[in-house]
Amino acid sequence: MTPSPRRIYWDKCMRHPAVFPLLGFIVLFVLMVFLSDSFLTFNNLTNVARQVSINAIIAVGMTCAILTGGIDLSVGSVMALSGTVAAGLMITGIPMPLALLAGLAIGGLFGAINGACVAYARMPPIIVTLASMSVARGLALIYTGGYPVSGLPDPFAFFGRGEVMGIQVPILIMAGIYIIAYAMLNHMSFGRYVYAIGGNEEAARLSGIRITRYKLLVYIISGITAALAGLVLTSRLMSGQPNAGEGFELDAIAAVVLGGTAITGGKGAIIGTLVGAMMLGILNNGLNLMGVSPYVQNVIKGGIILAAIYISSEKRK
Repeated sequence: MTPSPRRIYWDKCMRHPAVFPLLGFIVLFVLMVFLSDSFLTFNNLTNVARQVSINAIIAVGMTCAILTGGIDLSVGSVMALSGTVAAGLMITGIPMPLALLAGLAIGGLFGAINGACVAYARMPPIIVTLASMSVARGLALIYTGGYPVSGLPDPFAFFGRGEVMGIQVPILIMAGIYIIAYAMLNHMSFGRYVYAIGGNEEAARLSGIRITRYKLLVYIISGITAALAGLVLTSRLMSGQPNAGEGFELDAIAAVVLGGTAITGGKGAIIGTLVGAMMLGILNNGLNLMGVSPYVQNVIKGGIILAAIYISSEKRK
């Protein structure tokens, strides 16, 4: 018997990588509503969205890297370097637009170096990005002498604290990045090739896809999104912090994995990554409202990540 169109559509929806993360998000949201009276308030939910925006922006580039079967551990350090360099340029009198472009260029440069090592030198992504993580952090500390860069121009605060029609600018930036990423991964050849490389790199090569080019592009995107997140964070703090972004690479990976993207690559959805980032944000916020120790929060977060990876690997089997 031929299944009805409605049944076919339902089965297709249930196979979407973001379905189970979305269900988990709904369950977690409802749970936090019952556990904390302060959770379901406009101010708190707005605060959660603003806090999530940084990790969500980084997770866009991380999603692209993981979809190809790679990973980028340097994003947190690139955040710090881009933010401190942009801040340092602004306080020396460089126009703000040029300083922001310089920060983004640093992210793109580190991404290009990572991509070249992975794509052309065929070095393991985890080793390459671990090394660049150390280099970027060291450069940020050298550039600042280990001290925050303060005295930034007031207009710069718009990117981290401003509002447009009542919506905070970091949230708008996050939304814009996800719209672009969705279009690239779902409606452009770039997305098809990225999924193909992660699914079966040798088959993708034999089909004529230029593997090296797209791997290079993926890591450049990861570097630029990390730099953008660093600029937004610097704007929010109105200070370039050389130690900013520590541990953010783990949060980005967690958002991607919780969002249903296979850690081995080839399967996932950018919408799922946004859901995963929101889940982490709600979890952190809810636990803070309940007064749970940050040390215990790390244990809980680690357990959730392990569970998500286990489920992902079982589904792949």
